[in-house]
Amino acid sequence: MAKIGRPGLPSERRQQVWELWKTGASISEISRTVGSPPGSIFSILLPFGGFYQAPQRRRAGTLTLTEREEISRGLAAGDSYRAIGRRLGRPASTISREVAKNKGRRRYRAVDADDRAWRRARRPQKCKLACNPVLRGYGLFDFPRGGAVVMLRLVVLG
Repeated sequence: MAKIGRPGLPSERRQQVWELWKTGASISEISRTVGSPPGSIFSILLPFGGFYQAPQRRRAGTLTLTEREEISRGLAAGDSYRAIGRRLGRPASTISREVAKNKGRRRYRAVDADDRAWRRARRPQKCKLACNPVLRGYGLFDFPRGGAVVMLRLVVLG
């Protein structure tokens, strides 16, 4: 999905900001080094509370942008999920899930799908207790052994 407004710093320069911040440089020093105003540097650090963010990496089995573009071309040509999957060496179910998660056959766009995948992979994600009202109903003191049982239940119910 295209960014609205000013595009900001490229990812390499954003990473440079984090590396400098990790070494203890001030916002003003980082601003001079990177060549951006201090407000821009602050807006990079603010959403994460100043805690260092390692560069995002994809898991080994995830679809790449090139594969998503191939899916988009296949859908435009009217190919089946199986045919697209055969070309990519992926199961048809992977193609089907990818298309379903990203607006369906008629509105699938590779760049938008890739952007959504990066955003979905970003941490922190909601914890089990925030997402599950049943687990939230249990308290630490409802069990004789306290937290160990709650953790065991999280694993079993997870």
